[in-house]
Amino acid sequence: MKKESDSLFGLGQPNTAFAKYFIGNSYLKPLNSKGVSIANVTFEPGCRNNWHIHHKGGQILLCTDGKGWYQEYGKKAQELKPGDVVYIAPEVKHWHGAARDSWFTHVAIEIPAEGGSNEWLEPVSDEEYDKL
Repeated sequence: MKKESDSLFGLGQPNTAFAKYFIGNSYLKPLNSKGVSIANVTFEPGCRNNWHIHHKGGQILLCTDGKGWYQEYGKKAQELKPGDVVYIAPEVKHWHGAARDSWFTHVAIEIPAEGGSNEWLEPVSDEEYDKL
């Protein structure tokens, strides 16, 4: 298991509130909730979230540790490593998570928008994930 000291902002707690939207285990450490929601999210190897859409407001991912993946629906997945930044525009169906053989951590910044919401969709299938 990854140690708290292994991550720039710490591992956080098991992400039980959103576990139904993930395949595998993830950990969440909220960093800010005033004005802009910012959270450190850590994925165990092979863990990924379901396809989802940020309505009205988008999201920015700052990759800090390990190796992961990001994919927009209908496009090729892109490998993520520390130092990578991903801008996710509103209304874009996508997913992100760890590589099969590596822990992965990113800081997720929710772009505020009036009436913004997050719509969770179907899981990323093993067949889709195994193509990476």
